Amino acid sequence: MSHVSSHSPQGQAPLRTVQVLGGGSAASSTHVRSLAEGLVARGVRVTVCAPGETGRTYDFTGVGAVHVPVDRSSDPAAVTALRTACAGADLVHAHGLHAAFRASLALSGRTVPFVVTWHTRSQAEGARGHLLRLLERRVARTASVVLGTSSELVDRARERGARDARLAAVALPAPRRPDDDPDPTRSKTRAEVGATGRPLLMAVGTLDHDRGYGTLLDAARIWRGLDPAPLVVIAGEGPLRAVLQRRIEDEALPVRLVGRRDDIVELIAAADIALLPSSWESRSVLAQEALHARVPLVAAAVAGVPELVGDAAELVPHGDAAALAEAVVRLLADPGRREVLKDNGVRQAATWPTEDETVAQVLSVYDELTRSRPLS
Repeated sequence: MSHVSSHSPQGQAPLRTVQVLGGGSAASSTHVRSLAEGLVARGVRVTVCAPGETGRTYDFTGVGAVHVPVDRSSDPAAVTALRTACAGADLVHAHGLHAAFRASLALSGRTVPFVVTWHTRSQAEGARGHLLRLLERRVARTASVVLGTSSELVDRARERGARDARLAAVALPAPRRPDDDPDPTRSKTRAEVGATGRPLLMAVGTLDHDRGYGTLLDAARIWRGLDPAPLVVIAGEGPLRAVLQRRIEDEALPVRLVGRRDDIVELIAAADIALLPSSWESRSVLAQEALHARVPLVAAAVAGVPELVGDAAELVPHGDAAALAEAVVRLLADPGRREVLKDNGVRQAATWPTEDETVAQVLSVYDELTRSRPLS
């Protein structure tokens, strides 16, 4: 990375920013760590307000930021802690809807520039859906600038009343280089999950309704008759675990739930095909990891997915188990098509922003909003 030594015109104090995270998905927490590291390297002072557990997991202090533990609730104690942490800030940047709502409460009555990044879309029906739409409107209208990680999120922010909404794609950390000889690692990983001598299909994400795992199990029922039957491995935890496990057992499906894993990169790299059947995605981490790792991807054509992957994936209608199963069976039988997707994936990944470019874009927004800061 190329950095300037200090992000302050002569005579001006360093820019003081507060980054606010809620529970924080893996994607938003990883982004905040990357952003904090890049900002600190450019002479910006960074405080990260996040739950204690998130702070320990992502080690914000390890990249030079100050971590202030703040619960993810909107109760008065959490809002007061946030208000105190933001007291001396030149700019506050919140990540995600709930963190942004808390930050807007904490900044009530103050005129400090307020940036919000929308990483994903909140999904709910009925009364909860209505409440989330109200929160979105409040956040969109309170923010100086809303940064959306996909075009759809930018449009949504504008619909909710944002004065200024911009596309700001979030970079994944640079992919780890595979070992000089990845085959032993790949074989070991495949053996460990039970995919020796059969195709391995990999899905990753919280076990909830939005991830499309019901459709995935329907598809697995279709291809379980293949010889050998592909094994689907799903990494992640969530409220549907017991329901999914019962279906897997009752229908004798070739699917394994392996829970939370810290070797996701290795699991994806070991797979023959990565699967993304979700009902909604912005900049899917799984899709990015798969393309970086030269693993063919079959994904539901929803929201930000087509924009992210271009011609580097087989896209199928969301919720269509037959189309998903057919795409997988066709790919497994066509090594030439798999190679085309791998090559397209490498080219597509090269078009995504780097961490350095992501930090530079965010910093240009900060500059715009803080130009009139007083000299020290």
